[in-house]
Amino acid sequence: MKVSELARNAGVTAETVRHYTREGLLQPSRDPENGYQLYDSDSLNRLRFIQRARTLGFSVREIGEILDHADHGDSPCPLVRDLLAQRLPEIQARIIELQALAERMEQALTTWQDMPDGTPDGHSLCRLIESFPDSSPHASTKAPHKEGV
Repeated sequence: MKVSELARNAGVTAETVRHYTREGLLQPSRDPENGYQLYDSDSLNRLRFIQRARTLGFSVREIGEILDHADHGDSPCPLVRDLLAQRLPEIQARIIELQALAERMEQALTTWQDMPDGTPDGHSLCRLIESFPDSSPHASTKAPHKEGV
């Protein structure tokens, strides 16, 4: 099957198929008459595997490693477990960061609800953001900005 047919059968775009082919995850044969890339049913199964792996958060590089293990007759399952075990705490930490960001955003919207809009005047860019407390680690060590300095 050609790129477009494989893409349609897998529910992805043709560009997705081309991308995975460029990355070496799919290895089509070439039609000797016209040079078109041809994919077989194994390519469809492989593409579906790639899609499942992507939904679990594996990178293209990691999927390549997993497929390489399988292509050489080695079980990639230990690698898969190790990668997920390593990634899960990172994702959980990121979720906590995003929840804190959402709380700051909600706080800002609540605080700004009754504040008037301001026009930049050379001293102020956006009073809404400038009125929000600076929570960066260097906020307390920053010297205050002085006019004319």
